[in-house]
Amino acid sequence: MIADKDIEALLAPSNYGSKYTITKRHHVIFWTIYILFNTLRWGSYFDDYTYSLKTNLLGFPIHMALAYLNVYVLMPKFVYKRKYLSYSVLVFLALFLMLFVKYYLTYYLVSTNVWPEGPEEPNGLNFNYAVQMMLGEFYVVAFVTAIKVTIDWLGENDRFNELEKRQLATELRFLRTQVSPHFFFNTLNNIYALTLSKSDKAPEVVLKLSDLMRYLLYATKKRKQDLALELQSIQNYIDLERIRFNEELHISVSIQGNPKHKKIAPMLLMPFVENAFKHGVNHHIGAAEIILEATVEGDFLNFRISNTIPEKTSKSKKDIKNSGIGLTNVKKRLELGYSAKDYELTTKETNQLYIVELKIKV
Repeated sequence: MIADKDIEALLAPSNYGSKYTITKRHHVIFWTIYILFNTLRWGSYFDDYTYSLKTNLLGFPIHMALAYLNVYVLMPKFVYKRKYLSYSVLVFLALFLMLFVKYYLTYYLVSTNVWPEGPEEPNGLNFNYAVQMMLGEFYVVAFVTAIKVTIDWLGENDRFNELEKRQLATELRFLRTQVSPHFFFNTLNNIYALTLSKSDKAPEVVLKLSDLMRYLLYATKKRKQDLALELQSIQNYIDLERIRFNEELHISVSIQGNPKHKKIAPMLLMPFVENAFKHGVNHHIGAAEIILEATVEGDFLNFRISNTIPEKTSKSKKDIKNSGIGLTNVKKRLELGYSAKDYELTTKETNQLYIVELKIKV
């Protein structure tokens, strides 16, 4: 069980999106570049770098105030809460207030000609000057907001991807518990019976159980495992189940092609096999059949397993189709760990058989 402190550690914001965290250093760098760029731009335009520096130093606090007001106050309180009309009104009022502040600061601290780049020197505040200044400030605010929104999106996307990876790892750990505890208890009972009868099969059964448990404990820590080891663990599982069912189980296993040097997500195939026993053998009265075929062709593994369907109520058949959390986890792992073109999973019921087919890139 995962403790509360472990859950908090997983969900802590500091664990995610660190590549896209905006620090004070980034703010300083951005505004320094912005001032230098505008100073050089307008200094070249007016052929007066001193005047350009003064106007930019005067406008710099206004740009910052409007940009941060929008990014850290107005957007969180209004845009994120879908109060678009209130947001639009407040942005307009902020730009309008800025107009007066900039006009009078420029007039009294820099030059009485507050708009040298305009078509004519304004005689006080006029409509053309107001529109141009407000549009200019809106451009700065929009530019800063676009940067902030983009970085936030990248951070959230990175956080989401990290959560997916952690979820995948957590589900994989849980998958190790999906091999039924009853299977291990039954196998131990079988071993006990074999030792009492002094059967020569006992050492072999112990070895197979040991190999299977080692695989479940250690192999699942890897993102990708050797396909040969995955298939070997399935073979061990089947061999151990054979002992329990004896003549009641008819099972056919066919592995073709070369699984060496091929990789697959660990414990990806085992749930299919366990479900075949759980729903096709444990619930079956009389002889049951499981057919497993695994064929490696080029870069793909064609895996097919079928089991007889117990002749029981429709409710039992529904349970077979929905086949539990194991297959659900497998589907999630396929979606998270493979692209859509790299696998194809189908399930079907025909001729009293429940069939699972998986074609996957290895």
